Amino acid sequence: MRVVPVSAGTRTGGILGTGIEQGLLLKPVTYQWAMDLYDQAVANTWFPNEIQLGEDLGDFERMTEEERHALTFLMSYFNPNELLVNKALAFGVYPYVNAAECHLYLAKQMWEEANHCMSFEYVLETFPIDRAAAYESHVTVPSMAAKEEFEVRFIKRMTEEALDIGTTEGKQDFVRNLVAYNVILEGIWFYSGFMVALSFRQRNLLRNFGSLVDWIVRDESLHLKFGMNLILTVLEENPEVATEEFAEEIRRMVLDAVEMEEAYNRDLLPGGILGLNADYINQYVRYLADRRLEELGFPAHYEVANPAKWMAAANDTLQLVNFFESTNTSYEVNARAT
Repeated sequence: MRVVPVSAGTRTGGILGTGIEQGLLLKPVTYQWAMDLYDQAVANTWFPNEIQLGEDLGDFERMTEEERHALTFLMSYFNPNELLVNKALAFGVYPYVNAAECHLYLAKQMWEEANHCMSFEYVLETFPIDRAAAYESHVTVPSMAAKEEFEVRFIKRMTEEALDIGTTEGKQDFVRNLVAYNVILEGIWFYSGFMVALSFRQRNLLRNFGSLVDWIVRDESLHLKFGMNLILTVLEENPEVATEEFAEEIRRMVLDAVEMEEAYNRDLLPGGILGLNADYINQYVRYLADRRLEELGFPAHYEVANPAKWMAAANDTLQLVNFFESTNTSYEVNARAT
């Protein structure tokens, strides 16, 4: 993994630590990228009921069983995992970061994850989806449960085992958790689902639902940017962390995550729907994984083209996320109104 400087600032002590007395003063800001992301997140605040999902009910009724299955499957995964991300932030990130500007952003991110959960609840309340079946799937469908077990393992590492953030091993555990949640869950698995969700709008279906997903993607792009900047900052401030063995472990985590997502997508679309099948989605997953690997400093592994080039107009990750600019030019203040 290469380390790209992200302008730490002048405050001493580094971004990691567990002292209660530290991180109580905001100014002078040390990590300007975190402050910029907080300001952008506040500007992009929105609420689910601003979208009139009821207008999509007619589309839902006309959809095929396979299409309704895909939508339900996505809700089954997204809903609990938004809450899982909040646990990872609360127990695995927030307690180990010192900077006040990072705490501000993490607090806003946790609110956004709650807002996303309520957005998916809004979908479940609006469409005639079997809520009990949807809730049950994340533990009864093996491919979905495997992804969740993967993530839970990293939360347990951060909460149930002794973690000394002052040691190299503790810092590596912290980075592992960030890779598991920010890079893999939010940066690959969520984006794979976003592409499927937005594909309905490509066929003039569920257009308001598509707008809701757009707003969620806008938030998630900032989450991804914050997580990547945090990883790069930890590596920059603690160069002893990025050993060859650790770098290979991180690379392997991403590749294993691709295999899990490919199995999940085969259950998501067992027979395919118009214009979309599991092979198509999985090529997009591999494309996303290559981008994440490159952002971490690794070479691309799969070297596949983006099969969903239409996503460039619907919040493509490369357009939304530029880890080395201090502002995100794909956003505007009150972006939901555009």
